[in-house]
Amino acid sequence: MSLIKYQILAKVVDVNSFTKAADQLGLTQSAVSHAITSLENKFGFLLINRDRSGISLTREGDLLLPSIRTVLQMDEKIHQEASALLGVTKGTVSVGVFTSVSRHLLPQIIQTMDEKYPFVKIRLSEGNYKEIEEALIRGELDCGFINKLAFKPFHVTPLKKDRILCIVSPESKLYTQSTISFSQLEEEPFIMPAFGGYHEVKRILAENHCKPNVRFELMEENAILAMVAHHLGISILPELVLPENIMPLKAIPLSSDNYRTISFATRNPPSPVAKCFAEVTQEIIESMNE
Repeated sequence: MSLIKYQILAKVVDVNSFTKAADQLGLTQSAVSHAITSLENKFGFLLINRDRSGISLTREGDLLLPSIRTVLQMDEKIHQEASALLGVTKGTVSVGVFTSVSRHLLPQIIQTMDEKYPFVKIRLSEGNYKEIEEALIRGELDCGFINKLAFKPFHVTPLKKDRILCIVSPESKLYTQSTISFSQLEEEPFIMPAFGGYHEVKRILAENHCKPNVRFELMEENAILAMVAHHLGISILPELVLPENIMPLKAIPLSSDNYRTISFATRNPPSPVAKCFAEVTQEIIESMNE
């Protein structure tokens, strides 16, 4: 069976649209529809529900998709290994990234990849921690940045410790302090970051038995900073998510050393191209830490 049909199915699921899949694959919509129908006829059951509200995987499609993604990954890996035997690093790597990595680390990583491996295509998928982990498990990503030290069955490389800081406005009574205790976090309205799932801010608060007065819960860091700037509360955020200048706000260290660990997860074993991306990423982070 032609792998192109598997590729079409995976793309339709990824973009949740026959039309978008056709555009991205350079095919007509009828060709995409025909490929899906052909697969369904071959397997003997529907893979995708089609109705006015949109498309969705059937139960059978949902069960089959992980195996289809595995076939596509193995096909890509074989082509990458064949290129490596000819002395050329070539192929596509799909990488999951979150905002602070995109802003502070990714530009230099991609620039170095372009210089060292010009035949490698990098496909980026931005999301929160939970979304990246789920995409890795589903086989949609070859590798990705996560905030865990271990994530089975993937190989995880810790990259960087990122300080957690308290963000306050000039009107906060904490503004003049050099450090802030966890008990003081409970004294003012709190803007809780909502990074998806159980993340490092919630972990740090729980470990220090801190129960802040949560007024709002927001996912976007700029929205959190705007809330603090309008004196609607305080927050704590990783240092890397902050812009270079947050004046008139202040980022004040907590009284105890708290940080998140930024790690890089790859399949085990990784494809040749994913291995190159991981090595370049580690080199860039190490040079930044010197």
